Amino acid sequence: MIALLEAQRAGLLGWKHWYANIVAGVIVGVVALPLAMAFAIASGVKPEQGLYTAIIAGLAVSLLGGSRVQIAGPTGAFIVILSGIVAQHGVQGLQIATFMAGVILLLFGLARLGGAIKFIPRPVIIGFTSGIGVIIWVGQWKDFFGLPVSPAGHFHQKLWTLAQALPSLHLATTGVAVLSLLLVLYSARLPGMRRVPGPLVALVAATVLQALFQFEGVATIGSAFGEIPRELPRMQWLPVTLDRVVELIGPAFAIAMLGAIESLLSAVVADGMAGTRHNSNQELVGQGIANMAAPLFGGIAATGAIARTATNIRNGGSSPIAGVAHCVTLVLIILALAPYAANVPLAALAAILFVVAWNMSEARHFLRMVRRAPRADVVILLVTFGLTVFADLVVAVNIGVVLAMLHFLRRMAGSVAVSRQGGPSLDQELAGLLRDRGLARLPDDIMIYQIDGPLFYGAVETFEQALSDTGGAPAVLLIRLGRVPFIDATGLRTLENLADAQRAKGGRVVLAEANDRVRSKLQRMGLIEKIEGGDPGASFEQAVGRLIENRAA
Repeated sequence: MIALLEAQRAGLLGWKHWYANIVAGVIVGVVALPLAMAFAIASGVKPEQGLYTAIIAGLAVSLLGGSRVQIAGPTGAFIVILSGIVAQHGVQGLQIATFMAGVILLLFGLARLGGAIKFIPRPVIIGFTSGIGVIIWVGQWKDFFGLPVSPAGHFHQKLWTLAQALPSLHLATTGVAVLSLLLVLYSARLPGMRRVPGPLVALVAATVLQALFQFEGVATIGSAFGEIPRELPRMQWLPVTLDRVVELIGPAFAIAMLGAIESLLSAVVADGMAGTRHNSNQELVGQGIANMAAPLFGGIAATGAIARTATNIRNGGSSPIAGVAHCVTLVLIILALAPYAANVPLAALAAILFVVAWNMSEARHFLRMVRRAPRADVVILLVTFGLTVFADLVVAVNIGVVLAMLHFLRRMAGSVAVSRQGGPSLDQELAGLLRDRGLARLPDDIMIYQIDGPLFYGAVETFEQALSDTGGAPAVLLIRLGRVPFIDATGLRTLENLADAQRAKGGRVVLAEANDRVRSKLQRMGLIEKIEGGDPGASFEQAVGRLIENRAA
């Protein structure tokens, strides 16, 4: 379901839809301008590289993604990963890793793994996004307050360095930053400014003030990076070698996994707002193409941007036309206004990122989950959050997912019950069958067990404990599998061992009520013949009838 073709099938490319989508695209382009530059600078690259990413990746995802309203570009979630890659491997290393991540995302989409990404638990997602928010917030103190330090090392070391330098804050820089922060938050309350994006108001106001008064000591894009080129980049091939691929495979997978999670989360949000239905696999294909194309034109990693996608939908965007208009808007801004960006204070961009960090942290949701969620989920949330902040984002997500899986398996294993059947209820179930054969009750050397739940490796211990006390050596163990939805290799091996142990004691195992899925696995492993219990898919009555007939014979 390619976004452009889906929009065409829905009749959204007709002329009557162009005006609303172009207006939405222009608004999104204006919103994307300060964010793209801020995210690029925070990631350790030049501000224009953020703009190039928004243009190239935004165009690719809008046309080739799996959601017709998705807006892509650089996002705050990538800052932690990208800045670390730049520090270790340089900007060129980041671009190669981004290209590799694009290939990985493309393969994910072609392999139809889009649905699997959705299974990452909510506590893990909230944990790492909140951690990223904290890291971004602390990382912007230097530019927000104009601190005369360059913090390095782990998070706690950077935090301590910045905290010690706070008394040396630069008054003019801090003043510009505070003004910018207030405008981002409250400019919509000013007369006639309700529909103007707060980040744009802050960016323009701070830039005009700096251009007019030239505050001494206030760092700007011009003083830190030079002027933004008044032209679009040309495509350049990346120097990809086998050594570089091996060196960057880890960072590439980190970019790919985070990009997949963010883009699909954004697509889900878009579905809820616009009433659409995205295609997860095609979305990964579009994101893959976008991340392969962006670094060839000087860009960095991109993914679906939730805030910009929501802005697009709220302003009437309903087709890829809005995404294309967003890209054209950024192109025109670069060609017409690039020289004026030299006066943009870094403090204003830091203020914008303060708000981005707060929104990413989902502080209210985080605290509500800590107070009300089950204890295991709270542990997973806090472990993921702590590892994101104090260790590494990739490590945090991996460990968070592993903990969530272990918790799920523990609960699954605990839900499996193995019970010995007997007494009046079973006698009533078999009364007619036994009466027809002249029996008042089931022979004592036939024991019946029923398994409720999947017989997988996590539940094997429960099964073995239930069978450990059989009160001697029964001639027959009849095991009812009617409530076993599936069985894995460990469960099959356990049944095989049980059959071997019974045979050594002169007894046997009989299986009954197995569904087709379980029966086919038993057949494939050769257990039907080895267990010698007839057809494991037979009904309970049929299995008991055969046992009685065999004893009579």
